[in-house]
Amino acid sequence: MSDLIKKSAAELGSLISQGQVSSREVTQAHLDQIAATDPTINAFLFIDNEGALAQADLADRTKGEGKSPLHGVPLALKDVLTQKGVPTTCGSKILEGWRPPYDSTVVTRLKDSGVIILGKTNMDEFAMGSSTENSAFGPTRNPWDTERIPGGSGGGSAAALAAFQAPLAIGTDTGGSIRQPAAVTGTVGVKPTYGGVSRYGLVAFSSSLDQAGPCARTVLDTALLHQVIAGYDPKDATSINAAVPDVVAAAQRSDVKGMKIGVVKELSGDGYEKGVADRFAESLAILESQGAEIIEVSCPNFKYALGAYYLIAPSEASSNLARFDAMRYGLRVGDDGSRSAEEVMSLTRAAGFGAEVKRRIILGTYALSAGYYEAFYGSAQKVRTLITRDFAAAYQKVDVLVSPTTPTVAFKIGAKSDDPVSMYLSDVATIPVNLAGVASMSLPAGLSEGLPVGFQIIAPAMKDDRLYQVGGALERELHRQWNGPLTHQIPELQVR
Repeated sequence: MSDLIKKSAAELGSLISQGQVSSREVTQAHLDQIAATDPTINAFLFIDNEGALAQADLADRTKGEGKSPLHGVPLALKDVLTQKGVPTTCGSKILEGWRPPYDSTVVTRLKDSGVIILGKTNMDEFAMGSSTENSAFGPTRNPWDTERIPGGSGGGSAAALAAFQAPLAIGTDTGGSIRQPAAVTGTVGVKPTYGGVSRYGLVAFSSSLDQAGPCARTVLDTALLHQVIAGYDPKDATSINAAVPDVVAAAQRSDVKGMKIGVVKELSGDGYEKGVADRFAESLAILESQGAEIIEVSCPNFKYALGAYYLIAPSEASSNLARFDAMRYGLRVGDDGSRSAEEVMSLTRAAGFGAEVKRRIILGTYALSAGYYEAFYGSAQKVRTLITRDFAAAYQKVDVLVSPTTPTVAFKIGAKSDDPVSMYLSDVATIPVNLAGVASMSLPAGLSEGLPVGFQIIAPAMKDDRLYQVGGALERELHRQWNGPLTHQIPELQVR
């Protein structure tokens, strides 16, 4: 194992810019680690060996041109964002082999900053899931314990970080799919303010909830990546035309003295494992010792968030996934000249979509049907408004809100496969954030029975810098206790 793969992205960027190491050396070291570990982890669906090394050579030739601090640093890209000429499957058989003719805005900004894209990471099909067990190409495994899930739907990106296959990754978060994998793999993940990062080229699951965001092993690395991908994009109608908060300065400042931190009453208590609750309490004590004021806050409508989400998201999915009809691109089944277009469409969807995607399409189609629209989808949107008002009221009293990221540590692969409702309950602490469009971070808070626990920070819209300010302060003390990032404690046997 090369020493380069355990360095932070900030350290690698500095070494490359100073000429102490080349981007090609760094990229090759991570490609070697992928080759050694991914047969077990299954974090990647496509590894772009040739393309990544070509990007690295270009980065080495242009390193003096004053690009990003991440110039020449490798990254793992969730397979829901388009990259021109590179397979993009969204973890689904229905898109197997599809190569987009254009780059998403996130990919364009990564390339413009000299970041090296190693390949596309595994995910729950069309981002529908909380465990990365719903991929058509097999589950991803958690490097902490390869019998356990790495979270979902972005488990591939988080596992790649934890297995030292990449120092940076991009995920997407519809109901917690950046933050949950970060929590159970001991990494950092941020769901930016909705509209803060362009959704152009992000294959839609639920358009009013989906948001791409940065993932890494440290708060500063996550901030540096956030700075690269964020900002207004005229190609995205929901993009916010405003300055990006200075997240890097906030991560470096890491001062919570005088800040008011609200503990959400409704995101604790019953259903949270003792080890998760204990690590959360210890993290609060650290922040209080650094001068923050801890205040309990009630957000009474959060208890309806799970139900509202599982009406809104499937409804939007049933509309968005209608485009996969076997007529334009992707999989086509039964087109032998003897069947009608409708029959081909039906056979293709039956073969191409997995069980969870079918479940959500059926649920969403029912919720939008005549006679039920207002009772289900309309009511869920009203609850969404109430949740947004709860956030607004809370932010009148505090600067940020906090909670555990997930109620439990990573569970065993297959443990919840036959119980979708139990799986959906994994989202209970993360979903309110997406419904309101505010910003949120998960960072490591320690271990429970040898497995990572996540600490969630929630900031008002376009106040993403507060996530990094609080997260950096907590991380600084925890890194002192752990002698570096929590991922350095992963048993070596699990990532060989």
